[in-house]
Amino acid sequence: MNKIRHLINLLLVAFPFCDVNAQEPEFYQNPVIKADLADPSVIRFDGVYYASGTSSEWAPFYPVYKSTDLVNWVQVGHVFEQKPEWTESSFWAPELYVYDNKVYCYYTARRKSDHISCIGVAVANSPENAFEDKGPLIAIGSECIDAFVFNDNGQLYITWKAYGLDPRPIEILCCKLSPDGLRLEGEPFTLLTDEESIGMEGQCIIHKDDWYYLLYSARGCCGAGSDYEVRVARSKKMTEPFQKYSDNPILMRSDDFLSCGQGSVTTTPDGRFYYLCHAYQRDAKFYMGRQPIIQELVFGSDQWPHFKTGRLATSRQPMPFEGIKQDEWNQFADNFAGDKLDVSWTWNYTYCDVKAEINGNGKLLLSGNGIKEPSVAALCQRAPASDYCFSVNVLNDGRSMRGIVLYGDAENYVALVLRNKKLQVVSKCNGKETITSETSMKKRNVRLQAEVKDCRKLSFMYDDGSGMKELEPFSADASHTTPWDRVARPGVISAVLANSKEKPAEFSEFKIWKK
Repeated sequence: MNKIRHLINLLLVAFPFCDVNAQEPEFYQNPVIKADLADPSVIRFDGVYYASGTSSEWAPFYPVYKSTDLVNWVQVGHVFEQKPEWTESSFWAPELYVYDNKVYCYYTARRKSDHISCIGVAVANSPENAFEDKGPLIAIGSECIDAFVFNDNGQLYITWKAYGLDPRPIEILCCKLSPDGLRLEGEPFTLLTDEESIGMEGQCIIHKDDWYYLLYSARGCCGAGSDYEVRVARSKKMTEPFQKYSDNPILMRSDDFLSCGQGSVTTTPDGRFYYLCHAYQRDAKFYMGRQPIIQELVFGSDQWPHFKTGRLATSRQPMPFEGIKQDEWNQFADNFAGDKLDVSWTWNYTYCDVKAEINGNGKLLLSGNGIKEPSVAALCQRAPASDYCFSVNVLNDGRSMRGIVLYGDAENYVALVLRNKKLQVVSKCNGKETITSETSMKKRNVRLQAEVKDCRKLSFMYDDGSGMKELEPFSADASHTTPWDRVARPGVISAVLANSKEKPAEFSEFKIWKK
């Protein structure tokens, strides 16, 4: 024992600034929200952090997540349960903003009267309350997207991406807002222009010391070839053009992430800055979509913002607060025991108005009013990992299919279904249906299960009461189910037949778990 103490004393003499009791700082792993949630916006409201993001062609619209530590997030609702009357589709880039003890959401949607993307605004008493839509706010030119609002000493400004569909350089425009945040005042003016013709969008503004800093995203946002990155420009005044940083980008692709960008900044109670944006992971995890990542933003001696861990977007990040542990996802289970759907369920509204009912006895009844009949009603969850399993009990059979699905849209999916007393693997690619496996099935109550590997390779099983069995042939590839800006989601599916009086598909005990 004396020898050990002597050795410690020698170490303290040799390394007087070492703390032998110091512990390695805790770290978290990005993405912090393991869900396809592009273009995230983050705020701090009453001491709690809230985030929302693009829902695209999935309903309900603009999911809302909640966190107390910036690392662990749980979904608590949506901005809209029903789409606003003036809107048609393409629900992108919601911008949450706290003002006058209320929460505003400035959002992008396509207007149904002329199919042009405009910016609307909605207001709520808190992020967890229902938002009241106030209608379109900005409808200038052929497209207005990616709103961001900034309060400059009491004067509200709104910025947005303009001219993305026009034969001219893209610009970030800005305009004063009325004191209630619901109307433009004066004429728009230019903050930044895309002279390089590489793409520019997804901006946010922070003010520190004598400078206004505009963070924005450049290059391609979406798909396997995306190369999104975060850049910065600055100005001494909000109303003057911003000058781009000579050492851009400040955040870019890495060994962990294929691309990253389009986000906003929040602060901690002690004044630190954190930037929440989205990123594609590499390799098979690309098929999990654009997921939210968060990193600390610091200011260097050059008076420009930089990310604390460098310009490469990396998964491993130091914890923002002491005593925090990152929760690990293991499973999701829904016994359909309540009187309404769990907040995490989604459906693609562009092909079919999904009608999903909980009957109070642990059953989900799924049908729909087809826009393109015959069509399909699919009720889905966001994929939680690259490798996972999911299953459900199918309680009835009929002329229309009902089962489990990895669903991109109504024209592209892979499903294991019961239909006309047969168990079928159905693959639909660009609207063309192929039955790759078919087995007679006398039972009406069958548990169907899929194992997913690398987000898109499926193996199917079923239990007709005699134990789980593999379906022969039992494998399928769902690589074709990924739209340009979205990824496929696991869930349940039911056909919607034209003029059919057939009973809704009945399901019970849906479950997703880590493989």
